[in-house]
Amino acid sequence: MSDHESSKASRRGFLKRAGLIAAAAGSGMAAPADALSPPEGAAEPAIEPFYGHRQTGILARQQRHTWFATFDLDTQSRDDLIRLLRNWTDAAAEITQGRPAPVHPNDANAPAESEETLGLAPARLTLTFGFGASLFASNGKDRYGLASQMPQALIELPPFPGDQLIEARTGGDLSVQSSADDPQVAFHAVRHLSQLAYGAARIRWGQAGFLPDAKPNETPRNLLGFKDGTNNPPVTDEAATAKYIFVGEDGPSWMRGGSYVVARRILLALEHWDRMSRDLQEHTIGRHRATGAPLGKSDEFDALDVNAVDRNGNPVTPLHSHVRLANAANNGGARILRRPYSFNDGINYSGTRWPPWRQGMAYDAGLFFVCYQRDPREGFIRIFSKLAEFDLLNQFATHTGGGLFACPGGAAPGEFIGERLFA
Repeated sequence: MSDHESSKASRRGFLKRAGLIAAAAGSGMAAPADALSPPEGAAEPAIEPFYGHRQTGILARQQRHTWFATFDLDTQSRDDLIRLLRNWTDAAAEITQGRPAPVHPNDANAPAESEETLGLAPARLTLTFGFGASLFASNGKDRYGLASQMPQALIELPPFPGDQLIEARTGGDLSVQSSADDPQVAFHAVRHLSQLAYGAARIRWGQAGFLPDAKPNETPRNLLGFKDGTNNPPVTDEAATAKYIFVGEDGPSWMRGGSYVVARRILLALEHWDRMSRDLQEHTIGRHRATGAPLGKSDEFDALDVNAVDRNGNPVTPLHSHVRLANAANNGGARILRRPYSFNDGINYSGTRWPPWRQGMAYDAGLFFVCYQRDPREGFIRIFSKLAEFDLLNQFATHTGGGLFACPGGAAPGEFIGERLFA
C-alpha cells in the first residue's frame, strides 16, 4: 500500500471511530458521557466534528494541548473580514477532520499548506473562534458596520486588584483556540489560519498550554500540584449547559448557541510556592492536595461545607481560601466552565550590578486560565472580583494578559462562523 493510500485508510478509520461524537454534536446536544470520556482501554476517537449548532471545542473532552491566539485586523473592508472568516471556516472544517486544506481556497497561485503535520492524526483537534469588543467599535469608530450588533455582555473587563496586564498580551479583534492531543497539530492549525490571514489580520499575542497525561475521567493537576476544574458544571446535562454556558434568548440572535470565553495568563511564583509547607498550601487552596477533596472531606467531589467548623470553632475551610471564595454559594450561584492549561515558557533571570552581587531566578510559568460562560458579568467577573480582593492565592499569582471574546454558535455546512452577525 502506498503512503497516500495508507493515509486515506487511516483517516477512514478515524472517521468511523468518531461517528458517535459526530452524531451527538450534529444534533446540537452535548455528547453523552461515554462519548466524551471513552472507557479505559477503549480506542480514543481521533476526530471531533466541526459543524454543528455549537462550536465543538467548548464541550469536547479537554485535549492535552492548546494554542490560543488573538488577531488584530489590518483591513478596513467588511468584505475582507467576511472573506477571512469564510476561509477560516472552510480550512477548519478540513483540518479538524485530518484533511489538507489550501492556504487560500480561492487563490490557485498561493503557496501550499505547510506540512509539519504530514502523517499525523488529527488528535481530536478543535478550533473555537471568538470576536473581541474592538471588532465592533474601536476608539468610537464603527469599523465594519457591526456596532449595533455588539452584545451588552461583551464589555471591557474591569481592572482587578493586582493585575499587571501587558498591553501586547491583552485583547484582540479575533480569537482562536486550537486544542488537540498533539502539540504540533494544535500549533499547526493556528499557523495555518495565520497564513490565511495574510494581508487582512496578524497575530497580536498567543499562548501555548498543556495538561498532564491523566487517566480518563480524572481531573488534571496544575503546576501548583492541585486538581483544577473539579467543580465544573456537568457538560452532559443540557439544562446545566443552557443555564451556565450557552447564550439563549437573552442574547442577540447571532450569539444564540454561543458562549463567552475569558482567557487569562496567570504567572505563578512557583519558586516561592515550593517553599510553603503542604498545610499552608492546602489552606491557601482549600482542598487536600493528594485527593482534591475539600478540607475535612475524603472525596474530590464531596460538596464544600462553608459552615463547617473545627473543635475550636474555626472554619474548616479558611475564609480567604481559593475554593471558598470561588464557590457558587458565595457568588449568588455563579458558575463557569473552567478549561485551564498550564504553561512553561522558560526562566527569567534578574541580577544586581553592585555589591553584593546577586542573581535571581523566576519561572516564566503558570496557569493559562480559560473559561466559558453564558454571561461574563454573571460568571467570571462576579467570581473573580471577590477572588482578586481576598484570595490567599494572590500572593503567588499575577495576571499578565488575556481577554474576553464572544464565541458565536457553530456553523452548518456551507456557512461560516459568525455568519448571522453579518446578515
